[in-house]
Amino acid sequence: MSIFEIINKGLSQDSEAIIFDAPEATLKFGRTTFSENVHLAAAVTVKKRTTISTLLKLANEHHFALYPISTGNNWGYGSIAESKDKPRVIIDLSQLKGIYPASKELGLITVEPGVTQQDLFDYLAQNDWPYMTPVTGAGPNCSILSNALERGYGITPHAMHFDAVTAMKVYLPHPDLCHEEMSSAISELDKSGSDFIDKTFKHGLGPAVDGLFTQSNLGIVTECTIRLAKRRSFSSFYLRCFDKQGLPKLVNFIHQVLQEFEGVVGSINLMDKNRVISMTADNPNPADIHRVMTSEQVSKIEKEHGTPEWMIIGTIYGNKRVVDASEKEIKKMARGTGSIIFSSSPLLSLANQLTKAPFLKSLSVVKKVKGQLDALEEGQELMLGKPNQLALKLAYWRNAYCTPDKTKSLLPDKDKCGLLWYAPLIPMCADKIDEYVAMIRDITPKYGVEPLITFTNLRHDCIDSTVPILFNLEDPEAVDQSKACLEELVSVGRQKGFVPYRLNIEQQASLLDKNAIYWQAVDNIKSSLDPNRIISPGRYNPR
Repeated sequence: MSIFEIINKGLSQDSEAIIFDAPEATLKFGRTTFSENVHLAAAVTVKKRTTISTLLKLANEHHFALYPISTGNNWGYGSIAESKDKPRVIIDLSQLKGIYPASKELGLITVEPGVTQQDLFDYLAQNDWPYMTPVTGAGPNCSILSNALERGYGITPHAMHFDAVTAMKVYLPHPDLCHEEMSSAISELDKSGSDFIDKTFKHGLGPAVDGLFTQSNLGIVTECTIRLAKRRSFSSFYLRCFDKQGLPKLVNFIHQVLQEFEGVVGSINLMDKNRVISMTADNPNPADIHRVMTSEQVSKIEKEHGTPEWMIIGTIYGNKRVVDASEKEIKKMARGTGSIIFSSSPLLSLANQLTKAPFLKSLSVVKKVKGQLDALEEGQELMLGKPNQLALKLAYWRNAYCTPDKTKSLLPDKDKCGLLWYAPLIPMCADKIDEYVAMIRDITPKYGVEPLITFTNLRHDCIDSTVPILFNLEDPEAVDQSKACLEELVSVGRQKGFVPYRLNIEQQASLLDKNAIYWQAVDNIKSSLDPNRIISPGRYNPR
């Protein structure tokens, strides 16, 4: 009997589950942005949480592997690892879309795996919650819960999304424990039926185990409660630096702002010229040719768009007096680094009005300015917790088959975008950041990869960088070159102390040392909770 037939028979009483056979499952769920379709034995879209328990029992009895996904949009990283001895089955949780208010006053809300950034934004707007959705650049169609479990971050005040998770419920894969969801010890002791204390106090009672279910394969999380950031007065700032030697000053400026305005300034993004170009201009090379921009092409775009060497984008949150005072202090700190402008500036307001004037609209220079102002406006929407697809267009910069249409959902895997991520953590030190930039600009062009550098500064002592590796997914040579580029970046970066905070599904298999004490300990926990290894074998576990 095939796995599809086993599942079909086992779920025969569950009229709401949708079961896909191997070809259907592979076509629907097997796409990635860096490989051919992953072959699957079956897939199940569940519409009620109790179905998960039945699937766990079936997987334990019949020895197949379950790979849970929320929306399946982990672009550039992937969700389905190799499984040497078990057929692979997707358990699709995208139809679990429950949103349960814990406290409107406190901004506590509980979401299921299928709740997207857009779903939560709509709920908050329709129910008049004065709170922000924890958005990311991945866009409106991505899961709130999954991003928190991957320890993702955004640009709104609660930047580290798992830090804002206060409670969760989980199905464990152990055959003796999979019959019902696991709640916290506080939830088990609370007989009031409200679970209010569990939802407000993150660390609970006894060992704090919630973190075990982030970047792991130890269970299936069915809901999490998150603490939302309240909407307050807001200002964004944009600092443009045209000095090629100006990076050290910018790093010191960011360090000082984050240290002095902790809790007021959100995360700060620092982007190099090439990254800004990828946001404001089309790729000057044919998308199916795997090569980087020439210096002449860069200079031409730079002149046309007034592109700086470096650009800083930051956010200020607080009451109006705090925001106004912070603007004045940050402006002082920025002296000598470049030109800074705030979203509250009358100049921006005037520029917006001029670009809308009928007699100016047709001028080419006005069209370019309008494009940049529109991008700034979309960026501000993200800063205020409104999801959009501004950052997602990046995945299409080298797509020869599909031009991004903002009026439609952008789905890079479905649209055959080639995308991988290099995402290391770097010390907040000007010398190390200079060294890192030199490394990126030295290695990537050798493989035909455009050096597009972004630093996301969450705290004053450590920086996360993201370098998108963009390529033509239909060109096998470009795919191989891009993977070789990522391999060298990781290898050289590790020697310099630049350590990835996330790895794609292929890197997890090749880079994690199964003999290290850390991964031996993780494997012991895995053996205890999942003795038959049915949940996502190979995911963040090299054994």
